Amino acid sequence: MRAEGPVRTEARFPGVPASAGHYESFYIKASQPGGGRALWIRHTIHQRPGEAANASLWFTWFDADAPGPLATKQTVPRERLKFPEGGYIQVGDAALEPGRARGTAASDSLTASWDLSFADESEPLHHLPYEVMYRTRLPKTKLLSPHPAATFDGTVTVGSERYEIGGWPGMIGHNWGAEHAERWIWIQASDLGGNRGDYVDIAAGRIKLGSMTTPWVANGRIVIGGQPYRVGGFRGTYGTEIEESASACDFTIPGKGINLKGRVSAPAKDFVAWVYADPKGPEHNALNCSISDLELKVERAGHSHTHLDVAGAAAYELGVRGMEHGVPLQPYPDG
Repeated sequence: MRAEGPVRTEARFPGVPASAGHYESFYIKASQPGGGRALWIRHTIHQRPGEAANASLWFTWFDADAPGPLATKQTVPRERLKFPEGGYIQVGDAALEPGRARGTAASDSLTASWDLSFADESEPLHHLPYEVMYRTRLPKTKLLSPHPAATFDGTVTVGSERYEIGGWPGMIGHNWGAEHAERWIWIQASDLGGNRGDYVDIAAGRIKLGSMTTPWVANGRIVIGGQPYRVGGFRGTYGTEIEESASACDFTIPGKGINLKGRVSAPAKDFVAWVYADPKGPEHNALNCSISDLELKVERAGHSHTHLDVAGAAAYELGVRGMEHGVPLQPYPDG
């Protein structure tokens, strides 16, 4: 398999001074048609101010019939981090490029490898509402989904088990910045209503400003029947309601001519929890379940209300400080 199509984003790390703090992630989420299994792969960069950067591969395999997710992480020094022409990133021998993702992540507890091809005819999703916000200092976290409605084929090997990946819907995301949000959530689901190419992808965060923490600000997109709608934004802050916990999130997120109400949830056993370090300081815990259930009510002007349910195939991620979530942390440091 060879890389196909133009690059839709590029790594920001090569332009970051050595004196600055920086984190960056290219990630893959894909779920089995019908739900119940999913994979989540991250290629990350971490640089503390004035210190040498490193890069890591993170791999999680979710299976609703298993006692819990299987996960591994491998960290390599800066010299094993590359940005090949025509590709996105290479960490060690693991490369992500248009149309192709392949690699291995190995630790004492688990070795996982993948060889995937993917295609995506949709337009990239820029979560931030104004392009200038990708060039300014604030917000300190930038994110986009260069391939928000990808379809994956190939193989994944988890320990001694080999799995065929055929027509799995999912996405590829990219985020970077100098500091994580104080608290964040990410909700994503593919093929809404069984329609290929329809999806929802929403990120929301609360930002710490001195002694104050902002209300939730959400940004994202939902595609229904091939029609895209932007949701959230800074003007929609007062209509945004989010009640989150370690295993569920109830939300109302308005948009132009649309309003989303829903709940995403999963059993606690199906979550993986990682340490996410801020480049300049303390740590967050990031919880993710990519086999969550999503119940979604869509209210649109001029349309009857639409109910969309996704069973065992949605992503729910929660970023928090501290261990109040109660999910066992993976035994891998960050940074």
